[in-house]
Amino acid sequence: MTEKREYKDDYPDKTLYIPGPTEVREDVIEEMSQPMFGHRMDRMTDLYTTIVEDTKEFLGTDNEVIILTGSGTEFMESSILNLVDENVLVTTCGSFSERQANVAERLGKSVDTLEYEWGQAVKPEDVRERLEESDTEYDVVTCVMNESSTGVRNPIEEIGDVVAEFEDTYFVVDAVSALGGDLVEIDDHDIDVIFTSVQKAFAMPPGLAVCVVSDDAYERELESDSASWYGGFQRSLDYYDRKGQTHSTPAIPVMLAYRKQMKYMLEEGHEARDERHREMAEYTREWAREHFDMFPEEGYESQTVSCIENTRDIDVAATIDAVSEEYDFVFSNGYGSQLGEQTFRIGHMGEHDLESIKELTDAIEDVADL
Repeated sequence: MTEKREYKDDYPDKTLYIPGPTEVREDVIEEMSQPMFGHRMDRMTDLYTTIVEDTKEFLGTDNEVIILTGSGTEFMESSILNLVDENVLVTTCGSFSERQANVAERLGKSVDTLEYEWGQAVKPEDVRERLEESDTEYDVVTCVMNESSTGVRNPIEEIGDVVAEFEDTYFVVDAVSALGGDLVEIDDHDIDVIFTSVQKAFAMPPGLAVCVVSDDAYERELESDSASWYGGFQRSLDYYDRKGQTHSTPAIPVMLAYRKQMKYMLEEGHEARDERHREMAEYTREWAREHFDMFPEEGYESQTVSCIENTRDIDVAATIDAVSEEYDFVFSNGYGSQLGEQTFRIGHMGEHDLESIKELTDAIEDVADL
């Protein structure tokens, strides 16, 4: 049984280079200290409609946006409940895509997988072949945009174009560790549902999940005999249309932080934010190939999380501890038992820039004597 470990008040501040949560601006954090107000007051309508419409503007979408208290996993689950009557095709190439399959199985759906080795990317032509040749009529195809366990960025745009050719099949994308740091034209590629968590590339405190829903996905749920109660598209969007609020009590302080940070994101602009993340990713890859190697399939590397292959057989755990102790920087080991010491991961997302990433790689070089 787990024993209580008392929370203390003297933890040193650490700069986070993990795949989330990531660094948050001080004034964004300060927004959460405002006096509390009721979630049915006009002030809440002002707040919620602001963050919803600002999110639409930032993402450049005409689709509907839902922001609920929870992690992105909430929409991983609810999108299956809302859109899958029976059959779902889950593309898997790492831990989080495999989690999608597990979620769908636990919800009682009939799950087929299109499987790839960890480090490999999902290929649009394979999706087309499966959809064309399978005797199963799939309600949904799922894909993880940014498989942060392996550092793979899947080509969801091309996959979306393929799925769009199959009229009765919907496309659901987990973009938890990418959206906000890797530009995707949602509407142009017929992505029916795409969701994220704000503590990743949005650079906000954890606590909110964001979901973009197409009209087709909304109508699909209307035709369904059952749907998610908390994460239901109809319930959330209809309540927003009537009241401009969430159907259930939200994490108001985090939404206040969201409002502040989204203004910063709009000021920077989606394309400029994408370019900044691309620069950080390209530098990290060059550094990794100079000293180690990249784990993902070439040409499919993530723009927000670099998964680096430990070709020099350094002690990853000891290096992480030493960098944390000496520099107050925190990066991540490989994901789970499969990649724990074989890889390590650097999160270059949110409010980081090229100079802050160089500070981390310099620290790793120093500690690991590279």
